[in-house]
Amino acid sequence: MNEIKRALISVSDKSSVVEFAKALQEAGVEILSTGGTAKVLEENGIKVTKVSDFTGYPEMLDGRVKTLHPRVHGAILARRDDPKHMQQLQEASIPTIDMVVVNLYPFEETIAKPDATFEDAIENIDIGGPSMLRSAAKNHKDVAVVVNPNDYSTVIEEIRTSGDLSPDTRWKLALEAFEHTSRYDTVISGYLRSRKDVLFPDTLGLQYEKVQELRYGENPNQKAAFYRDPSSKAVCVANAEKLHGKKLSYNNILDADAVMDILKEFERPTCSVIKHTNPCGVAVSDDIYDAFMKAYACDPKSAFGGIIGVNRTMTPEIASEISKYFVELVVAPEYDEEAFAILSKKKNVRIMATHASIVKEDPVEMKYVKVKGGLLSQTGAFAELDPKDAKVVTKREPTEIEMNGLLFAWKIIRHIKSNSILLVQGEETVGVGAGQMSRVDASMLAGHKAGERAAGSQLASDAFFPFRDGVDEAAKVGATSIIQPGGSIRDQEVIDAANEHEMAMVFSGMRMFKH
Repeated sequence: MNEIKRALISVSDKSSVVEFAKALQEAGVEILSTGGTAKVLEENGIKVTKVSDFTGYPEMLDGRVKTLHPRVHGAILARRDDPKHMQQLQEASIPTIDMVVVNLYPFEETIAKPDATFEDAIENIDIGGPSMLRSAAKNHKDVAVVVNPNDYSTVIEEIRTSGDLSPDTRWKLALEAFEHTSRYDTVISGYLRSRKDVLFPDTLGLQYEKVQELRYGENPNQKAAFYRDPSSKAVCVANAEKLHGKKLSYNNILDADAVMDILKEFERPTCSVIKHTNPCGVAVSDDIYDAFMKAYACDPKSAFGGIIGVNRTMTPEIASEISKYFVELVVAPEYDEEAFAILSKKKNVRIMATHASIVKEDPVEMKYVKVKGGLLSQTGAFAELDPKDAKVVTKREPTEIEMNGLLFAWKIIRHIKSNSILLVQGEETVGVGAGQMSRVDASMLAGHKAGERAAGSQLASDAFFPFRDGVDEAAKVGATSIIQPGGSIRDQEVIDAANEHEMAMVFSGMRMFKH
């Protein structure tokens, strides 16, 4: 058993540190400390040996050098089961340090302040703290390392029971220490990189904290967990609050993310209905209830078991309509008290609130996709289409109503799995043809979904038409205007087809694939 006789405590986060140190002292543990921590402990009646007295050297360089000393790191790193190590400590008159309790300068909190300067950030890069944590974690078989105040109670309970910590607890604490220093370094490098607008660094470090383990992944045979970026301030599913309902599932989280991505496209009242990350209905209106009714009416069959999002406070009227259907999850900025009461009558429906306006952020976060053995990274922003850059290529120009519908469709098409075709009437979707290998099949599917509502509709295609058959299919179902990127070697053939059908066609000049 490695009895804990001496602990070094030096923390920036002083939560519960006084109570923890008192408990250690009552267990017969000598306390070493530095700077502000030592002052707080002494003010609360705890006997402390200053690290400067332990090393025989004063703190230097405005506190930049306190614990970087052989007496400190020798006392931590010496292997107790190695006679040579212990002899060297004895010859140097270095007593062992059996526990290191350290958390680091608040770098992340500092750079989050609006008025933080670069000099402020640099001075909050901890050097001695990570060194001690890494030393103790490396030698965790002999030295307990505590980085999180939430672990204080567990540590004290074990010490009171046995005078030591179990090997399993030591291992868990060491892992936590390395995870902590890893995240700390990643945040620092990310901050320095952001000063020079480096989009794609030579080494990509990502740090996420676990929110929860999930019941399963996309399918019941797969295990899964949900992680969030603690530095993200975005209005997103990771930062939203679940107010009611079953535990979030893997697919719920993906679909809720897709819902909010669409809602962020519009400032006016908007509703989005999502199934398997694809929209089965989106509508914009001057009234949020009207937007909901139009969005749900697009494809109510597909909306069964889907996810519904609105970018306004959830009203009792909408809640009453939603309660008629089987819905997995509802998301809104806030909930009217009566609306929440209506929705929460269904014990399983997940009710989420963002507690913030669901609007497009600037800057847009990077997007990452994991592949076997690697990671794809790209900017999260789709290119925006300036209406002045939309090029009419047919004999007939779109009417004002058609052009408004085409621009609305262009904002939605980029959220639908490619190949995709979308039919809209003004600012509501009427037919979605998503994720087809053939563009003509996508046209047929969108027309089938729209039915009679396809007549007089506006059509968006996320990529160019390679042949005229997609245009012919669009005309057959009743679309009167098209927006597409253009750029095919058969563009003229496609334009000729549109002219034959007296359709208006606009080239956007940009592709909108979503894989």
